[in-house]
Amino acid sequence: MLLRYLAYALTVIWLTHALWPQPAHAQQAPTPVSQCQAIAAAAPAASFASFSVPAAVPVASADTGEVTITFVGHSTFLIETPDGVSIATDYNGWFRTPSAPDVVTMNRAHSSHYTLSPDPAIEHVLHGWRDDGTPADHDLVVGDAYIRNVTTDIRSGFEGMIPDANSIFIFEVAGLCIGHLGHLHHELDESHYRQIGRLDVLMVPVDGGLTMGAESMSRLSRLRSALILPMHRPLTNDFLAMFGDEFDKSFATEPSVKVSLRSLPKRPLIYVLQGV
Repeated sequence: MLLRYLAYALTVIWLTHALWPQPAHAQQAPTPVSQCQAIAAAAPAASFASFSVPAAVPVASADTGEVTITFVGHSTFLIETPDGVSIATDYNGWFRTPSAPDVVTMNRAHSSHYTLSPDPAIEHVLHGWRDDGTPADHDLVVGDAYIRNVTTDIRSGFEGMIPDANSIFIFEVAGLCIGHLGHLHHELDESHYRQIGRLDVLMVPVDGGLTMGAESMSRLSRLRSALILPMHRPLTNDFLAMFGDEFDKSFATEPSVKVSLRSLPKRPLIYVLQGV
């Protein structure tokens, strides 16, 4: 308990410094502040599964309701925020949502993770790569959601590793930090972990070969996620076995889960939504 209060105090100090008014000559639009990074930096050894974040955070800071996450197919989840913003991950146009999402994210490792002809009704189409080879950089606020990304490399059969061709997309909403790994091909390094911060909910590919592999995926426990949602390929016992007894495992009877900061599992839970 003392550790959590200390983390809270450190986070408030960090945010106060980050949000302090700038001189008059600096008239740039304010940059969103990531509470996922702030809390992880304030107390890197702590666990925050039930920790409320300071109200000073300007984006998606308060525990203001439930987020609904629905498995649509392959690596596509539909994230619906308390204010009604809808986000589809690794959108490929094959797996349809009931209506056009407000935001879609994409990765280019395979055609099953993107489309170059998205529904024109989608307002925000976020590619996890850039055609010129430079890292994609997204910092977007849509309603009550703050969306950012951390780039990783992908394998290519003829070119080796292609830098910055995949993105881990992070959605900060209702006090939650929700991460989607995309088509992750390699283990994360210290720079990745610093950029990501903590993730309460983590969407993880489980094929064990096309992406990073089950044993490597199990080491992502460093992100201290309370809820882990498999995706991408049918779940195998080998994948579950890589996560020790400190993880609970459960199979859902429906494709959706409702989650809030206060309802996160007390122990890390691998939760297999219906259809995976």
